[in-house]
Amino acid sequence: MYAVFKRELFGLLNSMMAYITIGIFLLASGLLFWVFPQTSVLDYGYAELTGFFELLPFLFIFMVPAITMRSFAEERREGTFVLLATRPLTDWQILSGKYFSCLALVLLALIPTLLCYFTVYHLALPTGNVDSGAIAGSYVGLLLLGGVFAAIGIFTSSLARNQVVAFAVAVFICFFLFSGLDALSGIFGLRALEGLLLGLSVSEHYRSLSRGVLDTRDLVYFITVAAFFLGMTRLVLGGRKW
Repeated sequence: MYAVFKRELFGLLNSMMAYITIGIFLLASGLLFWVFPQTSVLDYGYAELTGFFELLPFLFIFMVPAITMRSFAEERREGTFVLLATRPLTDWQILSGKYFSCLALVLLALIPTLLCYFTVYHLALPTGNVDSGAIAGSYVGLLLLGGVFAAIGIFTSSLARNQVVAFAVAVFICFFLFSGLDALSGIFGLRALEGLLLGLSVSEHYRSLSRGVLDTRDLVYFITVAAFFLGMTRLVLGGRKW
């Protein structure tokens, strides 16, 4: 698995698309933090990052599929997946290497945003008067959210030969799980299923972690959803081999 992980990670780091994607993500997050009045810490007047962390998942909906869209789609288009599949590696080793390499890139994209926390920490009166627990919970939620979105992106990449198609389908699924289920729960005819739909909604569990409380139910939810899409990817790969 490590060999696949290293190969994929170096392949991503050598790709201009990865730098463009992360650059746009950091630029957008910087604009959210400093410029846009609704989320700017300078206009908000309080030493907190609530609005900032509420909008970052929507950037993730586009950034993570852009990172994962080449995982299997490019291998199929160039015909290199056959060479990879014939090596003494199991499907799970190939899948895990690709998944964790994408997750590592998501983590690298998140690290520069810690500057926002240190800025708020020093701007607060008195210095350090910030809810560090809620911010830490938000970062844990973002990392878990990135894990779910990466699993979805790899799944769609295994289905499509075209990277753009894999990206578009992944964005739709991520958006539906994050915001679509919340919207469906508000429809009059589905009010009876409101509890179930909210329980399946990614945003509901992300907001729970953003309060600074690490509930095992939220952790189990994110791990289960990621494992489900990785399992579906494994079935696709196994069917293609067969």
